[in-house]
Amino acid sequence: MNTQLKKGILELCVLSVISKKDSYGYEIIDQIKDKIPMSEGTIYPMLRRLKNDNYLEDYTQQSESGPTRKYYKITDEGQEYLHKQLQDYKELIDSVKALLEEGF
Repeated sequence: MNTQLKKGILELCVLSVISKKDSYGYEIIDQIKDKIPMSEGTIYPMLRRLKNDNYLEDYTQQSESGPTRKYYKITDEGQEYLHKQLQDYKELIDSVKALLEEGF
């Protein structure tokens, strides 16, 4: 899969996962990796960037079964961004589908 395309889709997936429930890094990876192959090295810089862009906030919480974890929570600005990205994604899919059905 094209790297740039994959990064955009991964961002959409990460925001979607976090919008459903505050999550920590490995939990996010675990929910996505079976559907989209990726590495931890892809997600953590993305989480940092999304936080710097004010789409996410983070907080720490003690784990019942291990060390303290950093959880990510989507902000109101992040919700708006996710909604806009989902709209753009759906429009792109519809356009590509229409082109493929017409043939080249």
